[in-house]
Amino acid sequence: MKRRAFLTTATLASAGLSTFLISGCENKDRDNNTDNIFHSYEPFELDEETISSLTEKLSSGTYSSEQLVKLYLQRIEGIDNKGAKLNSVIELNPDAISIAKTMDSELKSNKKRGPLHGIPVLIKDNIDTADKMQTTAGSLALVGNIASKDAFIVTKLREAGAIILGKTNLSEWANFRSTKSCSGWSSRGGQTKNPYFLDHNPCGSSAGSGAAVSANLCVVSVGTETDGSIVCPASVNGVVGIKPTVGLVSRTGIIPISKTQDTAGPMARTVHDAAILLGVLAAIDSNDTVTEESRGKSFTDYTKFLDINALNGKRIGVEKKKQGTNKYVNALFEETLELLKKQGALIIEINYLDEINSLSNSEFEVLQFEFKEGLNGYLASANSKVKNLNDVIKFNNDNEDKAMPYFKQELLESSNAKTDLDDKKYLEALEKSHFTSKNILNAIFREKKLDAICGITMGPTCSIDTIYGDRWGEYSLTTPAAISGFPHITVPCGTVYNLPVGLSFFGTPYTENTLIAIGYAYEQASKKRVKPEFKSSFI
Repeated sequence: MKRRAFLTTATLASAGLSTFLISGCENKDRDNNTDNIFHSYEPFELDEETISSLTEKLSSGTYSSEQLVKLYLQRIEGIDNKGAKLNSVIELNPDAISIAKTMDSELKSNKKRGPLHGIPVLIKDNIDTADKMQTTAGSLALVGNIASKDAFIVTKLREAGAIILGKTNLSEWANFRSTKSCSGWSSRGGQTKNPYFLDHNPCGSSAGSGAAVSANLCVVSVGTETDGSIVCPASVNGVVGIKPTVGLVSRTGIIPISKTQDTAGPMARTVHDAAILLGVLAAIDSNDTVTEESRGKSFTDYTKFLDINALNGKRIGVEKKKQGTNKYVNALFEETLELLKKQGALIIEINYLDEINSLSNSEFEVLQFEFKEGLNGYLASANSKVKNLNDVIKFNNDNEDKAMPYFKQELLESSNAKTDLDDKKYLEALEKSHFTSKNILNAIFREKKLDAICGITMGPTCSIDTIYGDRWGEYSLTTPAAISGFPHITVPCGTVYNLPVGLSFFGTPYTENTLIAIGYAYEQASKKRVKPEFKSSFI
């Protein structure tokens, strides 16, 4: 039985092969349904703009940053709050316009802070900002938590000139609350929707970040991942996502799950934009010691690796056994492999997924231990009414009707029952999951002389179901890079049932430059990004 993707579904504890999509999804006639488009959708003048194109327009005076912010705020009001009611933004920055005015003034004085100067950005609501916005991980228990200090990556964004437009909704507690969760739902923010079909799931936990970028509510966004929480929402929302090597990007000031697997990363509509944002985020942080491992291995500018010919001569590993049984997904992947070959890539068959997937129970054990330790550490110094995991659990029980109207909190409870990180069970699980997975993958990369491993990121998304929870299909390539801490990029590779499907490339630590080059070459050869149409229903 193949386990489901963790943090994009429910839990490793109850993982198993779930029904592909929803009952009846094999009916391809639904692809021809054009009667259910959200009719209030109108073309947006900033549709599909990029960091580079907006930077040029800011420099030429075509737009000011203030105008950009106001246009995106209007877009959020029209598509996110009203109209389609995408519900991807949980909170707006009340100072965004005044910050934009400052950026405009600086630009007029020939002061440019960095590559994001004057560019509006959305970030996930588990990332601290020392401003007027809260940081809640989507939980009612954390309402009122206004950070005293910016997260390290927020400082880097501000230094680069980014305007933090607001925060995005997410799967509550980054989808580490229940085995029956519905991705993209939080007790504070409600349910985020998929912009392609509004009755379908945006995946999680960075649901809002993925949906907002796809729907052109911002240029780029920041998500976070423990296992699948960047690459899954990127895949099913038809955008690019990069889950960096654990150690490339600081986690200081981000509500944690796992010190072994957590990382923030960029989400964008193009590989070029994702590369720009990654260069801003990547830096050594003295308060996050794992970032010391990136010294001499990171870059402030990943765009210099963008090369349309980068696939030529690259050795790409592909699992010999098909990831799943859906004929349309498999046909799409075969077409993709032919395109990779046409671009000069060498496709090498390998066997690795079964061995990696067998480590899932150990991964789950590690995450429970580390979640308790990390969250208790964060809450102890946070400006919140709850000071530890036990307080969170009690709050939810005391406010069950609002905090847990659908699924409960068994993951919070099982994590709270764990001891500390000196426990033999934790150390054994860490060895089996993290270190064993690294050894397995390093051996394959070395033996086959691979530049990357490739596969379908996720199959087409399932429908939203807050009662019974997510029902993801057989296709998932989130875990190998997540459990090992290796870097991972997903790029749009087409649609099945008019729903986006992503293509994954992952590599060994600190090979983001290679993955970005490969991803860019594939993106430019395929051009598979499709704008969403906000169809109200799949049926």
